Amino acid sequence: MLDETKSALANVRLIQARECLQDAEMMLAAESFKSVANRSYYCIFHSMRAVLALDSFDSKKHSGIIATFRQRYIKTGIFPANFSGIITSAFEVRNDSDYQDFYIISKEKVENQIANAKVFLTAIEDYIREKIQPSA
Repeated sequence: MLDETKSALANVRLIQARECLQDAEMMLAAESFKSVANRSYYCIFHSMRAVLALDSFDSKKHSGIIATFRQRYIKTGIFPANFSGIITSAFEVRNDSDYQDFYIISKEKVENQIANAKVFLTAIEDYIREKIQPSA
């Protein structure tokens, strides 16, 4: 069983991740594709921070969260290698859609972003659930 503070922080961050995913789905229905890209990325970002809370790690920089998550959880095989690509894609699309004035993103691309965020979040939730309340 984990420390209660770490568990509580992980759960708060999971709530943030779920809210971002819900926002992305609502924005998809409204055809606000750049906002979908943003919220899908933040679902993944808060999911990574939720896992890293179990290690008492945080960073003020997105690059620090991403690098540490990859090192501790993808390179070690805890999460599949394709998660690295999911992170990269979500980060790049979010950056492009947030900061490039003439960036156009397709509905298909953001639907893929949402699908990836769902897979990522589900795996993180399962992992954290197992860490917080391991099977007997």
